[in-house]
Amino acid sequence: MVWNIIVFETSRGKKPFEEFVKSLNESTIAKVSHETDLLEKHGPRLSMPHSKKLTTDLYELRIRGRQEIRIIYSFIKNDIYLLHAFKKQKQQTPRKEIETALKRLRSLVS
Repeated sequence: MVWNIIVFETSRGKKPFEEFVKSLNESTIAKVSHETDLLEKHGPRLSMPHSKKLTTDLYELRIRGRQEIRIIYSFIKNDIYLLHAFKKQKQQTPRKEIETALKRLRSLVS
């Protein structure tokens, strides 16, 4: 089964994930593309080192390299919503980043 990848869009039509990815260098963008392709192909079966469960509803796509990138996503039916992305700078995923993704997820399901 191939999953649908949907990029979160604000009520004003902005796509924070796409804006973030455009700010990255070419090699990192290629890695992001590769990892999202894996996610689209494998869905919830994708596991470490590519993906990690953060909470009941949130998962983290892990892009390794010179720049460590994390993409927080969630499943809604047969869709995968890319909710938030950030540059990893600490060992643990910052609570602020998780809260941002949760807020975006709540806006989709409410």
